[in-house]
Amino acid sequence: MQPAADDETLMLRYRDGDAAAFEALFARHRGALYRFLRRQCGSAPLAEELYQEAWIRVIDARSRYEPRARFTTWLYTIAHNLLADHYRRTRRRPQEATLDDEDDALADPSGDLRREPLSMLDRKRLTERLVAAIDALPETQREAFLLQQEGGLSVEEIAAATGVGFETAKSRLRYALTRLRQSLADLQLTDSP
Repeated sequence: MQPAADDETLMLRYRDGDAAAFEALFARHRGALYRFLRRQCGSAPLAEELYQEAWIRVIDARSRYEPRARFTTWLYTIAHNLLADHYRRTRRRPQEATLDDEDDALADPSGDLRREPLSMLDRKRLTERLVAAIDALPETQREAFLLQQEGGLSVEEIAAATGVGFETAKSRLRYALTRLRQSLADLQLTDSP
């Protein structure tokens, strides 16, 4: 079995006409990109619009693509810029995100309906607490946290994607993690079932 191609190789193959390479990239990043946008803007319809526009921009830029950074850094830079452009145009900031059924950005993808109702209720409450804590973060800290968690970006890549210096990105991420720990300090999470 061949190892999976890295993102940059897939994008180069797509640039050179391999549509299956794009399908692999899309499948690999669609969930995380959508969750990032959904958590950042707080609106499922807006997140969907920005999500589609991000992929359209990837498609439109394929002939000019050169791997100067990791593909994920490039993809999340596009998403960051789309969010910034939207907020500039509308002069609005993100809405508070809400949990809504299966559209929720943090929903359990397993869909295992065999879990006990109490366990499901506890999980829902924990998810609500986490969502509230993430929503309470200042926008720049929330973005840094989501870029790391959803996009898998390093501090250097977060800095590049958001157009700030390394130390600024590092501070935003550190402050976000500190605030989240403080917000959720009363929870006693264990690894046992």
